[in-house]
Formats: sequence, structure tokens, C-alpha cells
Amino acid sequence: MKNAGAAALVVTAHPGDFVWRAGGAIALHAAKGYRVKIVCLSFGERGESQFAWKKGGVSLEEVKSQRKAEAEKAAAILGAEIEFFDAGDYPLRVTEAMLDRLIDVNREANPSFILTHSLEDPYNVDHPEAARLAQEARIVAQAMGHKPRADYSYTAPPVFLFEPHQPEMCNFKPNVILNIDEVWERKVEAFHVLAAQKHLWEYYTRVALQRGMQGGRNSGRAMTYGEAYQRLFPMVVEELA
Repeated sequence: MKNAGAAALVVTAHPGDFVWRAGGAIALHAAKGYRVKIVCLSFGERGESQFAWKKGGVSLEEVKSQRKAEAEKAAAILGAEIEFFDAGDYPLRVTEAMLDRLIDVNREANPSFILTHSLEDPYNVDHPEAARLAQEARIVAQAMGHKPRADYSYTAPPVFLFEPHQPEMCNFKPNVILNIDEVWERKVEAFHVLAAQKHLWEYYTRVALQRGMQGGRNSGRAMTYGEAYQRLFPMVVEELA
């Protein structure tokens, strides 16, 4: 494949997040030959599993097991591998061991880019906590004095923040729209795995259509479905054309 050997890293707070907000990017780059690694900080067992809890009579471990299975299946559909940190949700609390592991993941994968949450979210503090952890691990991973070794080759990659549920309230200002037309059906297939959040299937279809329309208007090229991202660091170019 054209991009064999390239990699991408996705740091997500909950299982649904990587599907709703970045499923297109994951599937698109996996199809292009990228190794896509998802680090899912929790199973979304408390706050992201409404339908599971409404059934009644289920335990926390049962919900976690259900959501883990869903996330693994969704990741497989999108063409990605997934690792869970089990940091809990509502609230999400990371440990030093988790930070250390994410630093190692950065160095092992040496990703071309990182996808994670917006820096602000007054509706869900788990999301900016995941973004904070992703940034810290990226920064420490490039420090040569952290676990120094002779074959050190990590270069801190660009970071793209994926679209939050309520972007206007999260100071989210998209400056990248990704055309996901060719992998849209795969993203929808991953939607349908997330039975605990059926109420979001139609919502994120509307979001994709809206971003697709904006992408077409800004590029002059026909597209139907898109995903919006906010690039965290400047893009370095040789010319502005």
C-alpha cells in the first residue's frame, strides 16, 4: 500500500467518541495503508451507556463488557486496533501509569498525526481530560531524556481536534474538513454497532452532511459527507497556493 508503515494515533475518552467524531478519518487512513491505533481511556460505562442502563438489572462490569465488545467490533470495522486504559468515566481519572503507557504508545507507533478531543467542553469534562493527556504524552515522548535509548526517533506529530457534540459551546473552530465519502458506509456500519447510543445515529449523519456541504463550498469539489477538525499547531508549507 502507498502509506504502508505510516501510523495514526487516536486518543478518545469513550468508545462512541472515536466512531461519531473520527470514524471517517480512521477508516480512510486505514484503507490508505496507515496503521491506526486507538487508545480508549474508558469503556463509557457510566455516562455513555444510557440504553444499557435503562434495561435495568445490569452490573457495572456487565456494561463495561458490553461496551468493550462494541468498541472492539467498531474499531475492526474501521480497520483500527484498539487498547483500553480503564480509567473510568463520569468521572474519568488517569494515573501516572496510564500517562507512561501512552508515552510508550506514541514512541512505538510514531504516528504521522494524532486525533483527540477539543480542549474545552463544559458539558463533558472527560473529553478535555483526554485531550490534555494526549498532549502531555506527545510532549514527553519527544524528550530525549525520558527513557533514553539509542534508537530514539520520535518526532512530535500534528494534532487534530475532532468535533465535539456542541461545538459552539466548546470554542471549537474547524479549519480542516475531511472528505469521507468513500468510507461513509463503513462509518455507518460502525454506528450500528453502538446499540447503547442509538439516539446519536441520526444526529451524526446530519453533522456529516453539514460538514460535507461546507467542504464542497470551500473546495469547489463535490462531496457529500465530511468530518471537521481543528488543527492545534501551525501547518508548515513552502508556498500558500
